[in-house]
Amino acid sequence: MPLASEPFAESAEDRTPTDLVEVGVYRSSGEGFQHGLVALALGRPFWLVPAEQGYRLMVESEPAALVREQLACFDRESASWPPRAEPVPRTMQRTDWRTPLLWAAVTAGAFRTQLIDPGWTERGALDAAGVWERGEWWRPVTSLFLHGDIAHLVSNALSGIFVFSAVLTVFGRIRGWLLLAASAVLGNVIAVTAHRADDYRSIGASTAVFAALGLLTGGAVRRVMRGRTTERWRAVFAPLASGLVVLALFGAGEVHIDVVAHTTGFVAGVALGLAAGPVLPRA
Repeated sequence: MPLASEPFAESAEDRTPTDLVEVGVYRSSGEGFQHGLVALALGRPFWLVPAEQGYRLMVESEPAALVREQLACFDRESASWPPRAEPVPRTMQRTDWRTPLLWAAVTAGAFRTQLIDPGWTERGALDAAGVWERGEWWRPVTSLFLHGDIAHLVSNALSGIFVFSAVLTVFGRIRGWLLLAASAVLGNVIAVTAHRADDYRSIGASTAVFAALGLLTGGAVRRVMRGRTTERWRAVFAPLASGLVVLALFGAGEVHIDVVAHTTGFVAGVALGLAAGPVLPRA
């Protein structure tokens, strides 16, 4: 829309209606133009007229009342958006690499034992019949340390080292490991329950990896919900959507991927992360 007194708006007076009504005054042309888009969205033209106090937003007299009403709605909805990000504290928990590396070493040792004694896989895999018909309650735990081949092991070990370290940084070492163990085992229990009537077998630490992703997502959502912003439900969308995107990208797609276990691990992690919340950094 032309500015009525700008030099490039030649013959502006010829094109400007005489019955214009002021619907707002704004400090800058950018702010005025942003509010003018509300009028455009209603299918009405607008004019910005420079004045001493800023820029006057003008519209034709007929839609003026409607434009004012919509501008008031726009200002209310924009009052607290985007939400202010909480400042990141300078003092953070120390990153723990040692215990995730120790976990990776134990998992590698378990795989070596599988190669020596294949019966370990048979006795420790997550098996629906074993859990529900024979009462082999240890399987949701032991299956987290078993893998099908070296590629499966390396993929989960590398992923686990990084994501577990992040969980321990956010939740603390002891608390983080307890939450990881609880969410991973809970994810396996839910998965084997969902396949109770099926010939279901599963092995691998990926349930724990996605449980860790869920913990980070749930912890981030909990922190946003505890913030002071009035638009917290909008702000919650960012960490939750990020976690779901990662789950969709890496938790599904290939034939041999256990999508159910990945999903149940993630959901269990989100629930426990929301309940526990991250550890506040020390001053």
